[in-house]
Amino acid sequence: MLNEAIARELSVSISYMWQHVSMTGVQGLAVKDEIKKISIVEMKHAETIAERLVYLGGKPTIKPTEIKVGETLVEMMRINAGQEAGAIELYRGIIAKAEEEGDTVTSNMFQEILADEEDHHNTFISLLA
Repeated sequence: MLNEAIARELSVSISYMWQHVSMTGVQGLAVKDEIKKISIVEMKHAETIAERLVYLGGKPTIKPTEIKVGETLVEMMRINAGQEAGAIELYRGIIAKAEEEGDTVTSNMFQEILADEEDHHNTFISLLA
């Protein structure tokens, strides 16, 4: 589950950074810095999860999930909102599994990451509005 989380975080950090550098027009310029900030947070999530996985004796993946970028600003925000919704679902499952296993450190770590993901999801949904 942790490698799935790392793969997702790698994927969205690449997607969001590519969106940031490729956005044009007035609307794109208005949101590109926010997308860049979110991309950096996602990369930090990947690092944090990888460090935890190594501590637990695992080997972090270096392969992202499918990278989705989009062509228009609206398409990008729809993709991003969907990516964040998927992460929220996965991270709730990881929290439940960690709690089941008595791993409070992993549970707490993912609760913090989950809060970021919910904030990102809200950002993308708001930009779509």
